[in-house]
Amino acid sequence: MPLAKNLMSAGFSAGQANALGGTMFNLTITAAGSTQGTATALVADTNVITTATSLQGVQIYNGQIADSQTIFNQTLVPIYVYPPSGDSINQLTVNTGFILSPQTGAVVEKVSNSQWIGILSA
Repeated sequence: MPLAKNLMSAGFSAGQANALGGTMFNLTITAAGSTQGTATALVADTNVITTATSLQGVQIYNGQIADSQTIFNQTLVPIYVYPPSGDSINQLTVNTGFILSPQTGAVVEKVSNSQWIGILSA
């Protein structure tokens, strides 16, 4: 995503730059459920999971191609990150989530109508 300051130097207003740069944050998310259908829906650009019990989950937003979300598991337990219904992440089968370890993050990006790529932190 471009930095807002770079967009503004190109002539965009602050509001336009923020909209294009993606600035919606949710810094206090509670993971829920144990399946894709019961996981907490993520709607922000940047999402910080602060509360979870082991292997509860979150589900990424079903956006447009090239949309991305950042997810950080701030908890001390592993959680699942699920794709939207009917989609897959990396090589996983459709509707299957990946485990995001404690104190790690991931960026997921939609690359086709039903495929996401996920990049995990160390």
